[in-house]
Amino acid sequence: MPIAEIITIGTEILLGEIVDTNSPYIARALREIGIDLYRMVSVGDNEQRIAQAIQQACERADIIITTGGLGPTVDDPTREAVALAFGVPTEFRPELWEQIQARFRRFGTTPTDNNKRQAHIPQGAKALENPVGTAPAFILEGAKCVVISIPGVPREMEHLIQYAAIPYLQSRFPNTGVILSRVLHVAGVGESQIDHLIGDLETFHNPTVGLAAHSGQVDVRITAKAGSEAEAEAMLRPVEETLRQRLGDWIYGIDQETLEHAVLQVLKQHNWRLAVVEAGLEGALIRRLSALSEAHIEAGLSATKSEETARRYFLGGEVLPTSIGLEELKQAAQSYRQERAAEVCLGVSLLHGPEKQDIDIILLTPNGDQQLSCPYGGPPKNAFNWAINHGLNLVRKL
Repeated sequence: MPIAEIITIGTEILLGEIVDTNSPYIARALREIGIDLYRMVSVGDNEQRIAQAIQQACERADIIITTGGLGPTVDDPTREAVALAFGVPTEFRPELWEQIQARFRRFGTTPTDNNKRQAHIPQGAKALENPVGTAPAFILEGAKCVVISIPGVPREMEHLIQYAAIPYLQSRFPNTGVILSRVLHVAGVGESQIDHLIGDLETFHNPTVGLAAHSGQVDVRITAKAGSEAEAEAMLRPVEETLRQRLGDWIYGIDQETLEHAVLQVLKQHNWRLAVVEAGLEGALIRRLSALSEAHIEAGLSATKSEETARRYFLGGEVLPTSIGLEELKQAAQSYRQERAAEVCLGVSLLHGPEKQDIDIILLTPNGDQQLSCPYGGPPKNAFNWAINHGLNLVRKL
């Protein structure tokens, strides 16, 4: 299975002025065709450092994909850096200059002299026409690795990855195999306790098992590499079964399924309708439940049908004043439940303090009431999701 590395180029990334969104897109594209990605590196607009990063990557990987630094300005040095890394000069390609001029004519403008720099690529490289921008891309094959240089503008990058880079890689490396991942979503238990229960599985090499903690939930990822999708699925299945045995009903969904999805399924099973009241969350809980249809949560149903189903079981919510205690929250939930004629009412209150937040949750159901009060001392920005996820998880476990 070939190994890849991604090098994103741009001083603006290192300064924190922009966020690198290109690497995740490329990583997913590589995974889909069975190419292992080992590293992502960001380098500023410096020819020497970019060349060094490429040379180092070529010692470790078969495929290097660079994004950025292909514009017309002096601080766009990727062409020269790739040439330097391979010990070759850049050369002018008249056909690329014609493509660039044609693109400008289509935009109703005329290129300036510095745009001509974009028609220079490393000697021996294969040019890739860019039909959605002015910067041509290129592929340079060396003795140890192949470098694919793509513009950094996201829409141009996506187009060239999809229609140029991926077809080339599938032809160049035809027997890459399959990388298949499955994510189990867990709520109601912390990352450390999960690790205690499944730590032995996390030592596996293929398939691998890893954890990713979020606010009020944890993802458990299983990834298998195999020669075919069927083989990869056969490798995933027993590990998933073991995880389900050990984690039980803490698991609320897989892959694209959300906690809201799990809540809706429970409401459908009981034929109960849900209303919510919230305080200190700025409407975030109501928005998450209102967006159920947008998540396409019901497999096989259209967005319209999904929206109708969500409206049937979620009756809406009310935003309360931020300064509210547990007893006030309970009274508000009882009142709103009666007003909306809902079988179930969830109340969640987040009280902001100078050093921590206090969270109160009340759940009213035909089978009895539940309540939960706890302090939250994590990052303040995560308190919203932590409170909401714990509240939704109570509903899920009805």
